[in-house]
Amino acid sequence: MAAQKPLVSIITINYNATALTVDLLESIHYLTYPNVEVIVVDNASRESPVEALQKAYPEVQLIMSPKNLGFAGGNNLGIKAARGEYLFFVNNDTVLTPDILEGLVETFEKYADAGAVSPKFHYYDAPGTIEFAGYEQVNMFSGRNAMVGCKRKDYGQYDKEGVTNYAHGGGMMVPAWVIREVGLMPEVYFLYYEEFDWCEQIKRRGYQVYYQPKSLIYHKESMTVGKTSTLKTFYQNRNRILFMRRNVKGWPLVVFTVYYTLFTVPKNTLKYLVKRESKHLRAFWQGLAWNVSNWDLSNLKS
Repeated sequence: MAAQKPLVSIITINYNATALTVDLLESIHYLTYPNVEVIVVDNASRESPVEALQKAYPEVQLIMSPKNLGFAGGNNLGIKAARGEYLFFVNNDTVLTPDILEGLVETFEKYADAGAVSPKFHYYDAPGTIEFAGYEQVNMFSGRNAMVGCKRKDYGQYDKEGVTNYAHGGGMMVPAWVIREVGLMPEVYFLYYEEFDWCEQIKRRGYQVYYQPKSLIYHKESMTVGKTSTLKTFYQNRNRILFMRRNVKGWPLVVFTVYYTLFTVPKNTLKYLVKRESKHLRAFWQGLAWNVSNWDLSNLKS
């Protein structure tokens, strides 16, 4: 008799996007991996998603947060409820392919130093077009980085598994034992950059982050937050600076600060002024001001 496969806990967050979450849950029905539990954390949506989600996946475990805890906070509620040996964090604006879990679990069985792994991402609305095949290192000048293979047609040119710099927050598997050692996702970010920071913490513990092309996921990019939302402008700017402050020391941090002050701030300010996007200009400066008023990192909860 074959040994039972390790339990995988699939964790996703719903926030005012029940239809997207239903699509994700329906794709889970077709998984070929035989041992999963599904946890949905509702981050205080305006309307209750309970009936729709239970209809889509009757075995789903629903956690109803009384307030919006953001990406990390919502996932941390899921972590506390999960029983799996492996936890698969996945955005609700994704659709899983049937054999996605086998390749991800195999990564940890194959590589003793694996601390996190992400699958290959394709754009949902452009099948065959890559969104993610790994991450480049965050640039020490700009605090930005790029996804490997992004917007390229997939001819199998990125089908070699191996170490990458960061996992993709829209779909990342982390073993329970790594989480016990490293700790929960850093909730100070609320939205954006928390998975980068978590990956840095995982790597500091001696683990590596892997990319697994045997596994594939489809992503409805920026469906939940919106591609041009002021929320995105605020948190991406705020958290880019915060990530650098938390993970870069010495001269590289000085270089980033000078570059950001003399180049990024004037460039983005001018861009929003020319486009007459006053709300985005305000959100951008609010993100900068938050870091100035919270410069002492010791006062911030992780």
